[in-house]
Amino acid sequence: MATAQPTETTRWRCSACGNLTRFDVVRTTRTREYVHADLAGEQEVEEREVLADGVERVTCRWCNGVGTVELVDRPSA
Repeated sequence: MATAQPTETTRWRCSACGNLTRFDVVRTTRTREYVHADLAGEQEVEEREVLADGVERVTCRWCNGVGTVELVDRPSA
């Protein structure tokens, strides 16, 4: 099950301990890359296009809470 990602108006918060800053994130990213290989065979990615990006799981780094991370509104500036 995918987890919602924070936006400009929301952020993650652990409902168990209140953590707002430290999370372990398991993410699946699908990309298209332009790779340049020099004559020695060393490769360098010169362009990267993200085709799909999804967060599979977010775990609280402080209390190891699984399923406790939720989206909350960011404080207004």
